[in-house]
Amino acid sequence: MKKLRLWPQSLVGQIIALVAIALFVAQAINFGLLLRERQRLELTGQTAPAVYRVVDALDNRVEREGDRQRGRMRARFVTGAPELTGQARPDVERRATVMFEDVGLRILSVRAVQTSEVMPVRRWERIRMRANGDGPHDHSVGLLTLAAEYEPGKWVVAQARSGGDRPQRFGGWLVGQTLILYVIVLLPLLWMGRRLARPLKQLTGSAQQFARTGAADAVDERGPGDVRDLTMAFNAMRARIIAMLDEKDRMLGAIGHDLRTPLASLRVRTESVEDDAERARMSETIDEMNRMLEDILSLARAGRSTQAAQKVDLAALADAVVEDFIELGSPVDLADCDRAVAFVRPQQIRRALRNLIENAIVYGDRAHVSVLHENGNIRIAVADEGPGIAEDRMEEMLEPFTRLEGSRNRETGGSGLGLALVRAIMAEHQGELRLANRPEGGLEASLLLPG
Repeated sequence: MKKLRLWPQSLVGQIIALVAIALFVAQAINFGLLLRERQRLELTGQTAPAVYRVVDALDNRVEREGDRQRGRMRARFVTGAPELTGQARPDVERRATVMFEDVGLRILSVRAVQTSEVMPVRRWERIRMRANGDGPHDHSVGLLTLAAEYEPGKWVVAQARSGGDRPQRFGGWLVGQTLILYVIVLLPLLWMGRRLARPLKQLTGSAQQFARTGAADAVDERGPGDVRDLTMAFNAMRARIIAMLDEKDRMLGAIGHDLRTPLASLRVRTESVEDDAERARMSETIDEMNRMLEDILSLARAGRSTQAAQKVDLAALADAVVEDFIELGSPVDLADCDRAVAFVRPQQIRRALRNLIENAIVYGDRAHVSVLHENGNIRIAVADEGPGIAEDRMEEMLEPFTRLEGSRNRETGGSGLGLALVRAIMAEHQGELRLANRPEGGLEASLLLPG
């Protein structure tokens, strides 16, 4: 099961995600500040009428009976703490205290409660309800009662409507503003990100192609200035490396030609040696030098193969290689296997398999070859019956010119380039060379290739 990744992996995706998160955080902070200010203004609007009536009453210091009879909205003076019933409003008390201080009025203490009462529908409201098809009904309104102690034991009490619960449109407005901001900011950013990512994607593809094959097409020099400079630098580096690799191939070809000529001359001269044993040893030495030269040149040219990749049945290829060894009398066998088709360079895979089989025969007495399908890949395994390799020396054995002491027979010679060459061939095929000791004894070397 694939692990879900919420965070985008591409550069453009990460930039857009970061900007989107930053905008969201900024809008959340803005929302919090605006909501706090709105609540403060609403609280001030609820508190101000009652505070105004208290201030007006204290300025006049006259309790007018007529006003008290005409309505409950006027202030009245009482002696002793008044009995207030309703829901306590400590927020109104704090705001009223601040407002009293702002007008320079010294108040000893403040108490505030809120109640609700049913108010009859006014005529114009009844007309509006009838026009909307709604039946007439009474509605409740909030009534704020504010008591302020202006002198010890002397209180002034005022009442004011606190307003009904109005529908909040603030949140919807802020959401709409956020969406508009996202469109204005993220769309140009997406366009710029795609313009930036296109040449970078081409540059990445060219670099990956160069790593696989040693050659790659030049990258189009486009995009923002910094990206163009990067592309120009890559193209210049690519041209320089390709020129160096071409020069290396020419030099290796010249070295191989120059060395094969004296080796051929030495082989001719060995024929004139009368001692059969000495002549045989000299011929073996020349053959070993030829093999070493061929391995060195092949390893140096790894990744620069001129052979085109093609679809190959690896089971048939393994069968052909095993048949060649059997004809020479080598102890090799191939397990029954199904068809296994992969896109490879057959000559290189043939050489890699031959190297592994030769190692298995020389160092492990026998070679058991099998071709398996494994997790969507194809694995060509070569197992032997030898002593195996110590676990702490597995990686070391993949390095050039490395051979084991004691546990491997050194009388057979060898340059220590076989496994290094196989690993280079696997790297060129996006594959892998694996070494593992078998539980029943011996070593298993596997070529793991994409299926």
